[in-house]
Amino acid sequence: MPNPIDLKNHIRGIADFPKPGILFYDISPLLAHAEAWKEAVDQLAEALRPHKPELLVGIESRGFLIAAPLALALGTGFIMVRKHGKLPGDKVAHSYDLEYGTDTIEVQADAVKPGQRVVVLDDLLATGGTMAAAISLLRRVGADVRAAAFLVELTFLSGRDKLDVPSVSLMSYDS
Repeated sequence: MPNPIDLKNHIRGIADFPKPGILFYDISPLLAHAEAWKEAVDQLAEALRPHKPELLVGIESRGFLIAAPLALALGTGFIMVRKHGKLPGDKVAHSYDLEYGTDTIEVQADAVKPGQRVVVLDDLLATGGTMAAAISLLRRVGADVRAAAFLVELTFLSGRDKLDVPSVSLMSYDS
């Protein structure tokens, strides 16, 4: 039996990005390594299959990278939650508080059918604010949000505490 791939070996820590004092967890090496990337998608598919999603939702922008191939693996549709002004057509918006200010995310008004089972994905769970906002937005348009999933979770920021759905992370960091 082949040795399992340690996905953490494909995450790069970059100090002082995007500002001093922040350690950025870069998923680029994981995406660039075909075997590790396939392993990550396979692990997420296995973890999310029990939630029986009909639609996967990616949060701008790295969440798109996770949700799109995973939707193919699970045989589901894929939609995007984007920053204000990035989607065409009729949209539904949701504003939420950031540490210093507010932000607004949007989804196309007809992207989700009422009662449709969805799972929301992003690359990383930090404080949980953006994911919590996306879940609220999706519920406003009638989605049955079954779970949230991430490649990386920064457990020391307690973002999971802001989420009221089951959450899956492939890797976690305690500092």
